[in-house]
Amino acid sequence: MSVRIELHDSHFGELERPLCEVGEFVVSTFRYDTGVATLRIKNSRGEIIMLPFQGQQIWRALFDDRELTMKSMFDKPRATRVFLETYGAFLVHCGFAGLGAPGPTDAHPLHGELPNAPMQTAWLEVKPDEITVAGSYQHTIAFETNYVATIRTTISSGSALIDVSVMVENLKNTSMDLMYLGHVNFKPADHGELHYSATYDPDNVRVRRSIPSHVTPKPGYAEFLEKLARDPTASHILKPGLSFDPEVVFEVDLKAGADGVAHALHKHPDGFSDYVSYRPDQAPVCMRWICRTPDQDGIGFAFPSTSGVEGYTVEKSKGRAVELRGGEIWRIDMKIGHLTAAETSDVIEKIENIRSGRPC
Repeated sequence: MSVRIELHDSHFGELERPLCEVGEFVVSTFRYDTGVATLRIKNSRGEIIMLPFQGQQIWRALFDDRELTMKSMFDKPRATRVFLETYGAFLVHCGFAGLGAPGPTDAHPLHGELPNAPMQTAWLEVKPDEITVAGSYQHTIAFETNYVATIRTTISSGSALIDVSVMVENLKNTSMDLMYLGHVNFKPADHGELHYSATYDPDNVRVRRSIPSHVTPKPGYAEFLEKLARDPTASHILKPGLSFDPEVVFEVDLKAGADGVAHALHKHPDGFSDYVSYRPDQAPVCMRWICRTPDQDGIGFAFPSTSGVEGYTVEKSKGRAVELRGGEIWRIDMKIGHLTAAETSDVIEKIENIRSGRPC
């Protein structure tokens, strides 16, 4: 049995107050003093904090007393459409008009219109063993585009993993181009280890050499990029002092197992890990972003993506825009969150089986 609760602006006041409780779940509402409406969803393992009307972002995620979210300059979300004016959420949905920094002939903003999109509707789907936050956003520009995007975020009882799906329906009678990236931002651990289902060589793990306009390189940065271009495994252990300042971006060719799912994790020294899995047939490109500075400390070790992040024109020229015909629907599903030490060992074994071609 599922109960649907429509969310309205009137549910969100300055004081946090409960909205519903079922089983181990507690859902409450509040509003940051910046004006952003916010949901807190708790289960027995932890909680997620979501912005139901602002891009359906997961602003924070905490499980087993571990804060999963990157360190940023923002302790609370800001009510803005500008990507870098409210940066630091655990999950930001990016797209669909383009990805990354726009080039000189691109009209889209940084990472597209989706990150802080004003969702027109939002709701909860409540079951005894899971809670889903969902919302939809219709983006219409005369003579150009008309689509509706629906985002669903689910946490289950006793779990520290989050299931996320994004579905886009082209409402036009003509085709549209689509680009999507799931910007999942974890907090790096000193001496953390990266494990992922790919071949660890420069052909399959490619460092980005171009430097976007919002990045100011420091002395030694170019040399560090050259080292990573020759040997990407130099980034697999997050040793303090490595030059991930201001950021380093990779494009990774993830491999899927027999079930069609690829896996990546960031193992902490205590054996626990951060985790991302998804289907490369839905998102054929994996982007990696590492930024370790005094103000921003974040790692997106596996962004599921349909293209790279050089802007619409460049990515389109590479044939990496999804063409969605009139009336068609595109979707992606991903699983993100936190693994125990035992779960981490199991997934690393699965990753190694995929990397070596053994059945798993």
